Amino acid sequence: MTHSKMATIPLGFNIDSPRWDQSTFVGRLKHFLNITDPRTVLVPEEELDRAKALVEGCRAGVVPPGSSQEQLLYAKKLYDSAFHPDSGEKMNFIGRMSFQVPGGMAITGCMLQFYRTVPAVVFWQWVNQSFNAFVNYTNRNAASPISLRQIGVAYVTATGAALATAVGLNLYTKRAPPLLGRWVPFAAVAAANCVNIPMMRQQEIINGITVTDENNNELGRSRRAAVKGIAQVVLSRITMAAPGMIILPIVMERLEKFAFMQRIRVLHGPLQVLLCGGFLLFMVPAACALFPQQCSLALADLELELRDSIVAKHGDKVPYVYFNKGL
Repeated sequence: MTHSKMATIPLGFNIDSPRWDQSTFVGRLKHFLNITDPRTVLVPEEELDRAKALVEGCRAGVVPPGSSQEQLLYAKKLYDSAFHPDSGEKMNFIGRMSFQVPGGMAITGCMLQFYRTVPAVVFWQWVNQSFNAFVNYTNRNAASPISLRQIGVAYVTATGAALATAVGLNLYTKRAPPLLGRWVPFAAVAAANCVNIPMMRQQEIINGITVTDENNNELGRSRRAAVKGIAQVVLSRITMAAPGMIILPIVMERLEKFAFMQRIRVLHGPLQVLLCGGFLLFMVPAACALFPQQCSLALADLELELRDSIVAKHGDKVPYVYFNKGL
């Protein structure tokens, strides 16, 4: 983690304060471009552990002599890419947001290439839902534990929704224009996301999630806040997949009419994987940045008993409550 450019650490430097304004889309986009950088997947485990030690040391006010601000910011980038924001535990490799581009491009490219036969559709939708289950479990809200049985039910239900949508539409579009058949994988992914994420995060919907005031003081638990946060995550995940899975089939449909493309059929799969990677490089951070990470909900929209409890304690000083929506 050596940087040639050394700089002194400014007085009052807070390693946890965002580098960019998180109330704007552009600020959030810069933040997520930084932490979803797929190059961080290649960083060795020892370097990640050193980054964690440096970040935790900085939080405790113990910064190694000679450390520069650039070194601390790079350590924070590695920390955010590999460690869970709630628990601080190292996340499994496949579930990290920085693995979304390499993992997602391979699976999405294959779903778009092998869409013609039912066995291929079933196999690649199953692979995709297994990958999604890893990502959703890894990025769950650590304050709302979920049992292995609930994870299993969520996985089976989401896979069932994806397969039912994909196989059903695949058979339905046999006599439709070819382009409609190419869009079936996206319909299946969207349907599965609508099932997978709420199922994987059902504890939050059942028990509510912690809401705070603007100074981070806990006010109680809200189910409505959980529903709003999860709905935004579902929309973000569908948005992440949409451009690649909608535009790429149109591009391939046109390209495959050319004679040179018909001569290199064996390369169609790798080409789709690469093009998916191009879309995801931008769409993963853009979709994560769609809504603020710290979500807000007007006091008037909360459950009646929680609203009454907040008004009784704080009067009209808390017009909005805040909560982490997850990813």
